[in-house]
Amino acid sequence: MFSERDSQSPIHRRGSIEVICGSMFSGKTEELIRRMRRAQFARQKVEIFKPAIDTRYSDIEVVSHDKKAIASTPVDSSGNILLLADDVEVVGIDEAQFFDDGLVDVCSELANRGIRVIIAGLDMDYRGKPFGPMPALMAIAEDVYKVHAICARCGSLAYVSHRLIESDKRVLLGETAEYEPICRRCFNELNQGKYE
Repeated sequence: MFSERDSQSPIHRRGSIEVICGSMFSGKTEELIRRMRRAQFARQKVEIFKPAIDTRYSDIEVVSHDKKAIASTPVDSSGNILLLADDVEVVGIDEAQFFDDGLVDVCSELANRGIRVIIAGLDMDYRGKPFGPMPALMAIAEDVYKVHAICARCGSLAYVSHRLIESDKRVLLGETAEYEPICRRCFNELNQGKYE
């Protein structure tokens, strides 16, 4: 049986960019995995990428904090995504904040080719500042979906990932021993004048 999807060549497919953002422990990766599995269920050709530096749970899988996992391809730079995303309909990118700024052009190019691009990443770093290419990705996206964790201090909606250990490194991979989600009020109380 002939379907509308069969008639959509890469030129006629509608590409788009979707960004899933929020603090740590908010469910970003879980939502990315959910959307990618739905695309797989719809028999779409998918490819998922993650930064090679992110080996917290697995070298070759994207894994959420609640241990949901999906196969992925680790890459060292955003340019490699263009090389490896040939002949796919949906591209997933996890931990986008760790990629170089070239990721913005890569995602635009993929969407212009008719590919649905789904990106997950932290919108802010531990200082409450916009993180890596995420602000620019949110600006060019058709859809931005912000998810929230619960503040570990007061139970409000979390605003930022608060670093629990001393380090000035902007990129510091970690989990619950290194970070906690906290709301704006708790963040301001804990960091008065610290990151200005």
